[in-house]
Amino acid sequence: MAAPAWILKLVKAIYPQRFRLARLTRLPLIGWLTDHLFFSGDQMIYIPNQQRIPIQASLETESIVLPGEVVEHFIHQSDDLFLMHACLCRSANDCQDYPIELGCLFLGQAVHKINPKHGRLVSRQEALDHVQRARQAGLVHTIGKTRVDSILLGASPSHQLMTLCHCCPCCCMWNILPEFHQPIAKKIQRMPGLSVSVNAGCMGCGACTNGACFVDAIHLVNGYAAIDQELCRGCGHCLEDCPVGAIEMHIQDNSFIEESIRRIASLVDLT
Repeated sequence: MAAPAWILKLVKAIYPQRFRLARLTRLPLIGWLTDHLFFSGDQMIYIPNQQRIPIQASLETESIVLPGEVVEHFIHQSDDLFLMHACLCRSANDCQDYPIELGCLFLGQAVHKINPKHGRLVSRQEALDHVQRARQAGLVHTIGKTRVDSILLGASPSHQLMTLCHCCPCCCMWNILPEFHQPIAKKIQRMPGLSVSVNAGCMGCGACTNGACFVDAIHLVNGYAAIDQELCRGCGHCLEDCPVGAIEMHIQDNSFIEESIRRIASLVDLT
C-alpha cells in the first residue's frame, strides 16, 4: 500500500532537526534500534560528478571508463522507473543554490507502490535525460538500497527498491553522517577503487573547507588541506572548489565499475 502523502510532509517538517536527531543515535540502544528498523542490510555509494571532476587516471587503457556508467547500467537494467516531482531534501531545506525539481529516481518493481502524488513512472530515456540534467546542475549521485525510503514511500519489499539520489553539498540528508551512529554512517560509502588526495600544489587557502564537503572530511592541517580518508565519501565537491587544482581523484583499480555494480546488484533485485 502506498504511503499517504502527509508522510513526506511530516519528514519535511522535521528535516531542520536532522542533525539533532542524528546525534541521538549515538546512544547505544537508540543507535541499534534505528539501524535495525530503518537501515538493515543497506548500502549507498557516492558516484562523483564526472562532468566537473578531472579524474587523474593511472590505468594503462586507451579509454577511461567514467563513474556515471554505474548509474546508466542500472537504468538500462530496470523496466520500472519512478521519478519524484522534487527533491525532498532541497525542498525541505529551501535550497537556493541547486534545482529543487531534480528529484530522486527510484528503480525496481516496488516503485509501483509509491503514491502517484509524489511523482510519476518514466521511460528509460526520460530517466537517462534526468540524470544528465542532474550532472549538468553540479549534483552528485548516490545509489543503492536504503530501507528508510521503502518505509516512507510505502514501497515494499525494500530489496525491490533501488534509490538514485542527486545530492547537493548544502542540503543532502547524508550531511548528518559525522553525527550518526557509526555502524549506520559506514553504510554510506565511497565508490570502490577511487581515492581523493591533496597534491603539492595546495596553497592552504581553505576554499575546500568552506562547506564543500558533505561529511566535513577536509581540514587545514599545518596550513595545508588534509583529507580524513575514514570520513571521505569521494563526492568530489572539494575538487570543484579548489582554485589551483590541488585536489585530485584517482582511479586505483580498473575494475571499479564492475565492483560498484556487483555491490549494488547484490542489494536490490531489479528483475
